[in-house]
Amino acid sequence: MIHDRLEALGLQLPAIVAPKGSYVPFLVSRGHCFISGQLPPTIGAYESPGPYCGIVGANVSVETARDAARHCALMILAQLGAAIDGDFGRVAQIVRLGGFVCATPDFTAHPQVVNGASDLLIELFGEAGRHTRAAVGVSSLPLGVCVEIDAVVELKN
Repeated sequence: MIHDRLEALGLQLPAIVAPKGSYVPFLVSRGHCFISGQLPPTIGAYESPGPYCGIVGANVSVETARDAARHCALMILAQLGAAIDGDFGRVAQIVRLGGFVCATPDFTAHPQVVNGASDLLIELFGEAGRHTRAAVGVSSLPLGVCVEIDAVVELKN
């Protein structure tokens, strides 16, 4: 069902990317899948600057950052799919997103940026896609990207 919805939107799940540090990309525990922070794509499979690198409010627009957040949500879904062997019918609820936006000190539209991820998850999962969320500004992010998002997902048995 999720794959059909993605296809109808002209989207597909990206290939998962190995962690760049000493952590796991996801962990399933006590009926929940905890997904580590996911980045938007950069040129060369997440290894060099691309359109989603920079600082929102300086050299990255809100619209571009919102698109980056949408790509983060696709990466979250790719990792979730790996965790649940592609059975998205096991998703009971997207519980929480943590959104980090690399922004200038005077930037205040963090929620509008992270809406790029939130709106996609609601569009794909309906009510089960509604979640709690944090959208915070930070001074830098890995690989120079403008957005990073993590997630917690409740799973059905």
